[in-house]
Amino acid sequence: MTEAPSRPVTFPTARRHLFDPPGEVLQWQRQGALHRMTFADGHLGWLLTGHAAARAVLADNRFSNRTELTHPPVAHPLAGQENRQLPPGFFLRTDQPEHTRFRRLLTGQFTVRRMRQLEPRIEEITSDHLDAMERGDRPADLVQAFALPIPSLVICELLGVPYGDRAQFQRDSAALLNLDSSAERMGAALVDLMAYMRDLVLRKRAEPADDLLGGLVASGELDDEELTGVALLLLIAGHETTANMLALGTFALLRDPAQLALLRDDPAVVDNAVEELLRYLTIIHMGPVRTALEDVELDGHLIRAGESVAFSLPAANRDPERFDDPDTLDVTRPATGHLSFGHGIHQCLGQQLARTEMRIAYPALLRRFPGLRLAVPAEEVPMRSHMTIYGVHRLPVTW
Repeated sequence: MTEAPSRPVTFPTARRHLFDPPGEVLQWQRQGALHRMTFADGHLGWLLTGHAAARAVLADNRFSNRTELTHPPVAHPLAGQENRQLPPGFFLRTDQPEHTRFRRLLTGQFTVRRMRQLEPRIEEITSDHLDAMERGDRPADLVQAFALPIPSLVICELLGVPYGDRAQFQRDSAALLNLDSSAERMGAALVDLMAYMRDLVLRKRAEPADDLLGGLVASGELDDEELTGVALLLLIAGHETTANMLALGTFALLRDPAQLALLRDDPAVVDNAVEELLRYLTIIHMGPVRTALEDVELDGHLIRAGESVAFSLPAANRDPERFDDPDTLDVTRPATGHLSFGHGIHQCLGQQLARTEMRIAYPALLRRFPGLRLAVPAEEVPMRSHMTIYGVHRLPVTW
Protein backbone atom coordinates (compact mmCIF):
# COMPACT_ATOMS: atom_id res chain seq x y z
CA MET A 1 0.00 0.00 0.00
CA THR A 2 1.31 3.45 -0.89
CA GLU A 3 1.86 5.80 2.05
CA ALA A 4 0.06 9.12 2.12
CA PRO A 5 2.31 12.02 1.09
CA SER A 6 4.11 13.46 4.12
CA ARG A 7 4.67 16.89 2.56
CA PRO A 8 2.46 19.10 0.41
CA VAL A 9 1.98 17.74 -3.10
CA THR A 10 1.75 19.63 -6.37
CA PHE A 11 -1.12 19.14 -8.79
CA PRO A 12 -0.23 16.08 -10.92
CA THR A 13 -0.66 16.34 -14.70
CA ALA A 14 1.66 13.70 -16.22
CA ARG A 15 -0.25 10.63 -17.40
CA ARG A 16 1.31 7.22 -17.94
CA HIS A 17 -1.82 5.87 -19.62
CA LEU A 18 -3.91 7.71 -22.21
CA PHE A 19 -7.29 7.42 -20.51
CA ASP A 20 -6.31 7.23 -16.84
CA PRO A 21 -5.62 10.06 -14.38
CA PRO A 22 -2.01 10.51 -13.23
CA GLY A 23 -1.07 7.45 -11.20
CA GLU A 24 -0.03 9.32 -8.07
CA VAL A 25 -3.38 11.06 -7.66
CA LEU A 26 -5.13 7.68 -7.59
CA GLN A 27 -2.59 6.41 -5.06
CA TRP A 28 -3.18 9.43 -2.81
CA GLN A 29 -6.93 8.98 -3.13
CA ARG A 30 -6.69 5.52 -1.59
CA GLN A 31 -5.19 7.20 1.49
CA GLY A 32 -7.86 9.86 1.93
CA ALA A 33 -9.95 12.49 0.22
CA LEU A 34 -7.89 15.58 1.14
CA HIS A 35 -4.18 16.28 0.84
CA ARG A 36 -2.11 19.37 1.52
CA MET A 37 -1.09 20.94 -1.81
CA THR A 38 1.14 23.78 -2.95
CA PHE A 39 -0.55 25.78 -5.71
CA ALA A 40 1.27 27.21 -8.71
CA ASP A 41 1.52 30.65 -7.07
CA GLY A 42 2.91 29.22 -3.81
CA HIS A 43 -0.40 29.22 -1.93
CA LEU A 44 -0.69 26.34 0.56
CA GLY A 45 -4.13 24.78 0.15
CA TRP A 46 -5.66 21.39 -0.53
CA LEU A 47 -6.05 18.74 -3.21
CA LEU A 48 -9.39 16.93 -3.15
CA THR A 49 -9.55 13.43 -4.64
CA GLY A 50 -12.55 11.70 -3.03
CA HIS A 51 -16.00 11.57 -4.59
CA ALA A 52 -18.13 12.18 -1.47
CA ALA A 53 -15.93 15.04 -0.27
CA ALA A 54 -15.85 16.63 -3.74
CA ARG A 55 -19.63 16.46 -3.99
CA ALA A 56 -19.96 18.02 -0.52
CA VAL A 57 -17.67 20.96 -1.27
CA LEU A 58 -19.24 21.67 -4.66
CA ALA A 59 -22.63 21.99 -2.94
CA ASP A 60 -21.36 24.06 0.03
CA ASN A 61 -21.90 27.83 -0.16
CA ARG A 62 -19.13 28.31 2.39
CA PHE A 63 -16.78 27.82 -0.57
CA SER A 64 -16.42 30.51 -3.23
CA ASN A 65 -15.79 30.26 -6.97
CA ARG A 66 -14.86 33.92 -7.41
CA THR A 67 -11.74 34.45 -9.49
CA GLU A 68 -10.14 36.96 -7.16
CA LEU A 69 -10.28 34.50 -4.25
CA THR A 70 -8.98 31.34 -5.92
CA HIS A 71 -5.43 30.24 -6.68
CA PRO A 72 -4.24 28.38 -9.80
CA PRO A 73 -3.48 24.67 -9.27
CA VAL A 74 -1.13 24.70 -12.28
CA ALA A 75 0.80 27.53 -13.93
CA HIS A 76 -1.56 29.70 -15.96
CA PRO A 77 -0.47 32.48 -18.34
CA LEU A 78 -3.24 34.81 -17.11
CA ALA A 79 -3.04 33.92 -13.41
CA GLY A 80 -4.23 36.93 -11.42
CA GLN A 81 -5.46 38.75 -14.51
CA GLU A 82 -8.70 36.92 -15.32
CA ASN A 83 -10.87 39.04 -13.03
CA ARG A 84 -9.74 42.20 -14.78
CA GLN A 85 -10.33 40.77 -18.25
CA LEU A 86 -13.48 38.65 -18.04
CA PRO A 87 -16.74 40.51 -18.76
CA PRO A 88 -19.41 40.71 -16.00
CA GLY A 89 -21.67 38.09 -17.57
CA PHE A 90 -19.06 35.31 -17.42
CA PHE A 91 -21.07 33.92 -14.51
CA LEU A 92 -19.13 30.67 -14.17
CA ARG A 93 -16.76 32.52 -11.82
CA THR A 94 -19.40 34.13 -9.59
CA ASP A 95 -21.24 33.21 -6.39
CA GLN A 96 -24.84 33.66 -5.30
CA PRO A 97 -26.84 35.86 -5.67
CA GLU A 98 -25.08 37.17 -8.79
CA HIS A 99 -24.75 33.68 -10.24
CA THR A 100 -28.45 32.98 -9.68
CA ARG A 101 -29.47 36.14 -11.53
CA PHE A 102 -27.76 34.94 -14.72
CA ARG A 103 -28.58 31.27 -14.42
CA ARG A 104 -32.35 31.72 -13.99
CA LEU A 105 -32.46 33.50 -17.34
CA LEU A 106 -30.93 30.50 -19.08
CA THR A 107 -32.20 27.39 -17.31
CA GLY A 108 -35.32 27.07 -19.45
CA GLN A 109 -33.22 26.95 -22.63
CA PHE A 110 -31.44 23.73 -21.60
CA THR A 111 -34.16 21.51 -20.12
CA VAL A 112 -34.58 17.85 -21.08
CA ARG A 113 -37.79 18.82 -22.89
CA ARG A 114 -36.04 21.52 -24.90
CA MET A 115 -33.23 19.11 -25.85
CA ARG A 116 -35.77 16.55 -27.09
CA GLN A 117 -37.11 19.23 -29.41
CA LEU A 118 -33.58 19.70 -30.78
CA GLU A 119 -32.98 15.99 -31.43
CA PRO A 120 -34.17 15.92 -35.07
CA ARG A 121 -31.87 18.81 -35.98
CA ILE A 122 -28.91 17.24 -34.15
CA GLU A 123 -29.58 13.96 -35.97
CA GLU A 124 -29.64 15.83 -39.28
CA ILE A 125 -26.37 17.64 -38.53
CA THR A 126 -24.74 14.35 -37.50
CA SER A 127 -25.93 12.56 -40.62
CA ASP A 128 -24.71 15.38 -42.87
CA HIS A 129 -21.21 15.16 -41.40
CA LEU A 130 -21.14 11.38 -41.69
CA ASP A 131 -22.16 11.73 -45.36
CA ALA A 132 -19.29 14.16 -45.89
CA MET A 133 -16.86 11.80 -44.17
CA GLU A 134 -18.03 8.93 -46.36
CA ARG A 135 -17.45 10.99 -49.51
CA GLY A 136 -14.12 12.37 -48.33
CA ASP A 137 -10.58 11.10 -48.28
CA ARG A 138 -9.21 8.39 -46.05
CA PRO A 139 -7.70 8.59 -43.54
CA ALA A 140 -9.76 11.38 -42.00
CA ASP A 141 -9.21 13.45 -38.89
CA LEU A 142 -12.24 12.65 -36.76
CA VAL A 143 -11.82 15.89 -34.79
CA GLN A 144 -12.15 18.16 -37.82
CA ALA A 145 -14.59 15.98 -39.76
CA PHE A 146 -16.97 15.02 -36.96
CA ALA A 147 -16.26 15.76 -33.31
CA LEU A 148 -15.66 19.52 -33.54
CA PRO A 149 -18.17 20.64 -36.20
CA ILE A 150 -21.25 18.90 -34.78
CA PRO A 151 -21.39 20.65 -31.37
CA SER A 152 -20.07 23.86 -32.95
CA LEU A 153 -22.95 24.01 -35.41
CA VAL A 154 -25.51 23.05 -32.76
CA ILE A 155 -24.42 25.77 -30.31
CA CYS A 156 -24.15 28.32 -33.12
CA GLU A 157 -27.75 27.68 -34.18
CA LEU A 158 -28.97 27.68 -30.58
CA LEU A 159 -27.20 30.92 -29.66
CA GLY A 160 -27.57 32.68 -32.99
CA VAL A 161 -23.85 32.81 -33.85
CA PRO A 162 -23.04 32.69 -37.60
CA TYR A 163 -21.45 29.29 -38.24
CA GLY A 164 -19.35 30.85 -40.99
CA ASP A 165 -17.35 32.57 -38.24
CA ARG A 166 -16.35 29.25 -36.65
CA ALA A 167 -12.70 29.36 -37.72
CA GLN A 168 -12.17 32.51 -35.67
CA PHE A 169 -13.92 31.44 -32.49
CA GLN A 170 -12.52 27.88 -32.62
CA ARG A 171 -8.99 29.24 -33.03
CA ASP A 172 -9.36 31.75 -30.20
CA SER A 173 -11.09 29.24 -27.91
CA ALA A 174 -8.23 26.77 -28.42
CA ALA A 175 -5.66 29.46 -27.56
CA LEU A 176 -7.61 30.43 -24.45
CA LEU A 177 -7.66 26.84 -23.17
CA ASN A 178 -4.01 26.05 -23.98
CA LEU A 179 -1.74 26.43 -20.97
CA ASP A 180 1.24 26.54 -23.33
CA SER A 181 -0.08 29.78 -24.86
CA SER A 182 1.85 32.90 -23.94
CA ALA A 183 0.11 35.47 -21.78
CA GLU A 184 0.05 37.75 -24.82
CA ARG A 185 -1.56 35.13 -27.09
CA MET A 186 -4.09 34.08 -24.46
CA GLY A 187 -4.94 37.68 -23.64
CA ALA A 188 -5.32 38.54 -27.33
CA ALA A 189 -7.63 35.55 -27.85
CA LEU A 190 -9.84 36.69 -24.98
CA VAL A 191 -9.95 40.26 -26.32
CA ASP A 192 -10.80 39.00 -29.81
CA LEU A 193 -13.58 36.73 -28.55
CA MET A 194 -15.07 39.47 -26.40
CA ALA A 195 -14.97 41.95 -29.29
CA TYR A 196 -16.64 39.40 -31.57
CA MET A 197 -19.41 38.62 -29.06
CA ARG A 198 -19.91 42.31 -28.23
CA ASP A 199 -20.40 43.08 -31.92
CA LEU A 200 -22.86 40.19 -32.22
CA VAL A 201 -24.85 41.52 -29.25
CA LEU A 202 -25.07 44.93 -30.90
CA ARG A 203 -26.29 43.30 -34.13
CA LYS A 204 -28.97 41.38 -32.21
CA ARG A 205 -30.06 44.61 -30.58
CA ALA A 206 -30.33 46.33 -33.96
CA GLU A 207 -31.96 43.34 -35.69
CA PRO A 208 -33.93 41.18 -33.20
CA ALA A 209 -33.62 37.44 -33.82
CA ASP A 210 -35.47 34.31 -32.67
CA ASP A 211 -32.54 32.60 -30.96
CA LEU A 212 -31.15 32.34 -27.43
CA LEU A 213 -28.98 35.43 -27.60
CA GLY A 214 -31.70 37.41 -29.35
CA GLY A 215 -34.12 36.42 -26.59
CA LEU A 216 -31.71 37.57 -23.89
CA VAL A 217 -31.29 40.91 -25.66
CA ALA A 218 -35.05 41.32 -25.93
CA SER A 219 -35.60 40.50 -22.25
CA GLY A 220 -33.92 43.76 -21.26
CA GLU A 221 -32.56 42.17 -18.07
CA LEU A 222 -28.88 42.30 -19.04
CA ASP A 223 -26.70 45.11 -20.31
CA ASP A 224 -24.39 44.69 -23.30
CA GLU A 225 -21.31 43.77 -21.25
CA GLU A 226 -23.27 41.12 -19.35
CA LEU A 227 -24.72 39.77 -22.58
CA THR A 228 -21.20 39.58 -24.02
CA GLY A 229 -20.00 37.54 -21.05
CA VAL A 230 -22.95 35.14 -21.12
CA ALA A 231 -22.60 34.58 -24.86
CA LEU A 232 -18.84 34.04 -24.55
CA LEU A 233 -19.24 31.44 -21.81
CA LEU A 234 -21.98 29.53 -23.65
CA LEU A 235 -20.12 29.55 -26.97
CA ILE A 236 -16.85 28.20 -25.52
CA ALA A 237 -18.43 25.68 -23.17
CA GLY A 238 -21.01 24.68 -25.77
CA HIS A 239 -18.56 23.36 -28.33
CA GLU A 240 -15.23 22.60 -26.63
CA THR A 241 -16.45 20.11 -24.03
CA THR A 242 -18.66 17.96 -26.28
CA ALA A 243 -16.14 18.04 -29.13
CA ASN A 244 -13.46 16.61 -26.87
CA MET A 245 -15.78 13.99 -25.41
CA LEU A 246 -16.79 12.81 -28.90
CA ALA A 247 -13.18 12.49 -30.06
CA LEU A 248 -11.66 11.09 -26.87
CA GLY A 249 -14.61 8.77 -26.31
CA THR A 250 -14.26 7.35 -29.81
CA PHE A 251 -10.52 6.87 -29.23
CA ALA A 252 -11.21 4.97 -25.99
CA LEU A 253 -13.79 2.78 -27.72
CA LEU A 254 -11.43 2.01 -30.61
CA ARG A 255 -8.93 0.76 -28.01
CA ASP A 256 -11.61 -1.48 -26.46
CA PRO A 257 -13.44 -3.30 -29.30
CA ALA A 258 -15.74 -5.26 -26.99
CA GLN A 259 -17.12 -2.08 -25.43
CA LEU A 260 -17.37 -0.44 -28.85
CA ALA A 261 -19.44 -3.36 -30.15
CA LEU A 262 -21.81 -3.16 -27.19
CA LEU A 263 -22.48 0.53 -27.81
CA ARG A 264 -22.78 0.08 -31.56
CA ASP A 265 -25.07 -2.95 -31.53
CA ASP A 266 -27.36 -2.47 -28.52
CA PRO A 267 -29.52 0.68 -28.40
CA ALA A 268 -30.41 -0.11 -24.78
CA VAL A 269 -26.79 0.48 -23.79
CA VAL A 270 -26.45 4.01 -25.21
CA ASP A 271 -27.60 6.04 -22.20
CA ASN A 272 -25.37 4.15 -19.78
CA ALA A 273 -22.48 4.25 -22.27
CA VAL A 274 -22.58 8.04 -22.45
CA GLU A 275 -22.55 8.38 -18.65
CA GLU A 276 -19.76 5.81 -18.35
CA LEU A 277 -17.58 7.56 -20.93
CA LEU A 278 -18.15 10.85 -19.12
CA ARG A 279 -17.11 9.22 -15.84
CA TYR A 280 -14.21 7.18 -17.17
CA LEU A 281 -12.60 9.97 -19.19
CA THR A 282 -13.48 13.09 -17.12
CA ILE A 283 -12.08 15.70 -19.50
CA ILE A 284 -12.20 18.56 -16.94
CA HIS A 285 -8.90 17.45 -15.44
CA MET A 286 -7.32 20.55 -13.84
CA GLY A 287 -9.80 21.74 -11.28
CA PRO A 288 -12.21 23.28 -10.51
CA VAL A 289 -11.02 25.30 -7.52
CA ARG A 290 -13.02 26.62 -4.56
CA THR A 291 -11.88 28.83 -1.69
CA ALA A 292 -13.18 28.61 1.88
CA LEU A 293 -14.99 31.74 3.07
CA GLU A 294 -14.83 30.51 6.66
CA ASP A 295 -13.20 27.65 8.56
CA VAL A 296 -14.68 24.32 7.42
CA GLU A 297 -14.08 20.82 8.78
CA LEU A 298 -13.95 18.16 6.08
CA ASP A 299 -12.83 14.52 6.17
CA GLY A 300 -11.00 15.02 9.44
CA HIS A 301 -9.17 18.16 8.31
CA LEU A 302 -9.68 21.84 9.05
CA ILE A 303 -9.77 23.98 5.92
CA ARG A 304 -9.16 27.52 7.08
CA ALA A 305 -10.85 30.60 5.64
CA GLY A 306 -8.93 31.79 2.58
CA GLU A 307 -7.48 28.38 1.71
CA SER A 308 -8.18 27.09 -1.80
CA VAL A 309 -9.23 23.52 -2.63
CA ALA A 310 -8.32 22.10 -6.04
CA PHE A 311 -10.40 19.16 -7.27
CA SER A 312 -9.12 16.20 -9.22
CA LEU A 313 -12.42 15.23 -10.82
CA PRO A 314 -10.79 12.33 -12.72
CA ALA A 315 -9.74 10.87 -9.36
CA ALA A 316 -13.14 11.51 -7.76
CA ASN A 317 -14.78 9.69 -10.66
CA ARG A 318 -12.47 6.71 -10.08
CA ASP A 319 -13.25 6.52 -6.35
CA PRO A 320 -13.77 2.81 -5.47
CA GLU A 321 -16.03 3.83 -2.59
CA ARG A 322 -18.50 5.20 -5.16
CA PHE A 323 -17.91 3.04 -8.27
CA ASP A 324 -17.12 -0.68 -8.37
CA ASP A 325 -14.03 -1.57 -10.39
CA PRO A 326 -13.63 2.14 -11.27
CA ASP A 327 -10.60 1.80 -13.55
CA THR A 328 -12.51 -0.39 -16.02
CA LEU A 329 -14.55 1.04 -18.89
CA ASP A 330 -17.93 -0.73 -18.76
CA VAL A 331 -20.57 0.80 -21.03
CA THR A 332 -23.30 -1.26 -19.38
CA ARG A 333 -22.57 0.29 -15.97
CA PRO A 334 -25.22 2.66 -14.55
CA ALA A 335 -22.63 5.43 -14.01
CA THR A 336 -24.98 8.11 -12.73
CA GLY A 337 -23.58 10.19 -9.90
CA HIS A 338 -20.30 11.05 -11.61
CA LEU A 339 -19.01 14.61 -11.23
CA SER A 340 -18.02 15.26 -14.85
CA PHE A 341 -20.64 18.02 -15.07
CA GLY A 342 -19.84 19.25 -11.59
CA HIS A 343 -22.38 19.51 -8.80
CA GLY A 344 -24.25 22.20 -6.91
CA ILE A 345 -25.15 25.62 -8.26
CA HIS A 346 -22.36 25.52 -10.83
CA GLN A 347 -23.35 22.16 -12.30
CA CYS A 348 -23.00 22.42 -16.08
CA LEU A 349 -25.94 24.34 -17.53
CA GLY A 350 -25.64 22.59 -20.90
CA GLN A 351 -25.28 19.03 -19.62
CA GLN A 352 -28.53 17.86 -21.24
CA LEU A 353 -27.41 19.27 -24.58
CA ALA A 354 -24.07 17.49 -24.30
CA ARG A 355 -25.78 14.21 -23.40
CA THR A 356 -28.17 14.53 -26.33
CA GLU A 357 -25.34 15.19 -28.77
CA MET A 358 -23.34 12.21 -27.51
CA ARG A 359 -26.33 9.85 -27.45
CA ILE A 360 -26.94 10.65 -31.10
CA ALA A 361 -23.37 10.99 -32.40
CA TYR A 362 -21.57 7.94 -30.93
CA PRO A 363 -23.91 5.21 -32.23
CA ALA A 364 -24.46 7.01 -35.55
CA LEU A 365 -20.71 7.11 -36.18
CA LEU A 366 -20.09 3.50 -35.16
CA ARG A 367 -23.01 2.14 -37.17
CA ARG A 368 -22.17 4.13 -40.29
CA PHE A 369 -18.55 2.93 -40.17
CA PRO A 370 -18.52 -0.55 -38.58
CA GLY A 371 -14.91 -0.95 -39.70
CA LEU A 372 -13.75 2.31 -38.09
CA ARG A 373 -10.18 2.04 -36.83
CA LEU A 374 -7.16 4.16 -36.00
CA ALA A 375 -5.02 5.14 -38.99
CA VAL A 376 -1.90 5.59 -36.82
CA PRO A 377 -0.53 3.77 -33.76
CA ALA A 378 -2.30 4.88 -30.58
CA GLU A 379 0.90 6.35 -29.15
CA GLU A 380 1.11 8.74 -32.12
CA VAL A 381 -2.27 10.37 -31.41
CA PRO A 382 -1.48 13.87 -30.06
CA MET A 383 -3.12 14.38 -26.66
CA ARG A 384 -4.35 17.65 -25.13
CA SER A 385 -2.29 17.17 -21.97
CA HIS A 386 -1.61 20.91 -21.55
CA MET A 387 -5.15 22.04 -22.29
CA THR A 388 -7.62 22.79 -19.52
CA ILE A 389 -10.00 20.38 -21.28
CA TYR A 390 -8.42 16.97 -21.97
CA GLY A 391 -8.82 15.17 -25.28
CA VAL A 392 -6.99 14.73 -28.56
CA HIS A 393 -5.75 17.38 -30.97
CA ARG A 394 -6.29 15.05 -33.92
CA LEU A 395 -7.64 11.53 -34.32
CA PRO A 396 -6.66 9.98 -37.70
CA VAL A 397 -9.11 7.21 -38.56
CA THR A 398 -9.95 5.05 -41.55
CA TRP A 399 -12.57 2.37 -42.31
